[in-house]
Amino acid sequence: MSVFLCLLIKKNGFMMEKKRTVNEFGHVEGEGLYRADFEHSSCGIGFVANLKGCKKHAVISDALGMLACMEHRGGTGFDVKSGDGAGILLQIPHALFADVCPKIGIELPAAGEYGVGMTFFPQDEQQQMACKKLIEHHLDIFGLPLLGYRVVPVDSSDLGRDSAETEPSIQQIFIGKPENISAEEFDRKLFVFRKYTERVANQEVDGIGSEGLNIISCSYKTINYKGQLITEQVPTYFLDLQNEITTSAIALVHSRFSTNTFPSWKLAQPFRYIAHNGEINTNKGNINWMRAREVLLTCSAFSRDELDMIFPICDLAASDSANLDMAIEMLVLSGRSLPHVLMMLIPEAWQNDKNMAKAKKDFYRYSSSLMEPWDGPASIVFTDGTQVGAVLDRNGLRPSRFYVTDNDKVIMASEVGVLEVEPKTVLKKGRLQPGKMFLIDFEKGKLISDEEIKKE
Repeated sequence: MSVFLCLLIKKNGFMMEKKRTVNEFGHVEGEGLYRADFEHSSCGIGFVANLKGCKKHAVISDALGMLACMEHRGGTGFDVKSGDGAGILLQIPHALFADVCPKIGIELPAAGEYGVGMTFFPQDEQQQMACKKLIEHHLDIFGLPLLGYRVVPVDSSDLGRDSAETEPSIQQIFIGKPENISAEEFDRKLFVFRKYTERVANQEVDGIGSEGLNIISCSYKTINYKGQLITEQVPTYFLDLQNEITTSAIALVHSRFSTNTFPSWKLAQPFRYIAHNGEINTNKGNINWMRAREVLLTCSAFSRDELDMIFPICDLAASDSANLDMAIEMLVLSGRSLPHVLMMLIPEAWQNDKNMAKAKKDFYRYSSSLMEPWDGPASIVFTDGTQVGAVLDRNGLRPSRFYVTDNDKVIMASEVGVLEVEPKTVLKKGRLQPGKMFLIDFEKGKLISDEEIKKE
């Protein structure tokens, strides 16, 4: 028995040396009795936000400081410079792009009038060219003007061996917003374009494989800087994050301990809407139910052709957190608010709660006929670029703490002590309760309680 355990530990230590695949039944294929999808641990999550919605570089630098303090939450390979993943999610830094894009021949419209696709291209130049040809063809199909490409400035000198060997070519695709569509329609078009392009590229470009083209964010509101990094490498690798004119009112961060998948650049977090600490233990059932109902799905926000382009919504080969994010993205872009979607997917323990208001219980009962719960333990921070918040699932086993200070700073993290705060500046502090969420409303400039969110 002890020999077997030692082999498992050693195998974990060299986990990035061997790729594993997921078969049609959702099982990780490998040797012996070892199953990576049975592993469990805790990642580090958090965010820093300005309560009034003021965009500042300090929000980003504070969040990166928080991230560095959560290195103990992340995992590494035998080479401690090859991390399981770390990253940061920001609002689109328009001031930065307005400064750097004209220098490379990209003329940007006003903020909100363009989207940015943060993209992991293959390093092979021929594959890159094939991917870009496909991207440009699909943009034409969707009537979206290509404004240009920007190679993201990075410093690879501190990467570990495995991170360096799998490092993608990271580029930003700037996409104009057509004049005749609303912001919501633009967001949906970017979503369909991204899903369809990734699927077609990974199927049709020779030798590219599933890791070949990954558009890790594609939005007019948010952008993702992440990779197979350790926490301290995020600001040193992505030079944009060091620039003082890179500003945001929201910064979500994540330090990853890879559990049910192997480390990769694309599976680092945050994803497009969330950063997640814990596990979704109902993951396979959730994915199978999503796949089963795809043939029945209809939505006034998407045409039948668009729905066919975005299927499958979830992916058995991706992590549980990635699949949760995919489900959230689909439901939000279909017209629901972000808190509404999180109530659907991560409900309270409502069935036997005799003290719960009838209206809330009726909401959960109705929603349960549409979507089964994605149960954890899970603590999640979330944003759509206009609001930010956090939710703890009904198991309550991944508590997170928050502070609100007198200079309009909101700090949320999977533990205390990740950001230095003077006690006299703290106006409010607390922790998430099982099944509860809170939200920052930038327009009202205040923290919205769980009761107020769900009453609405």
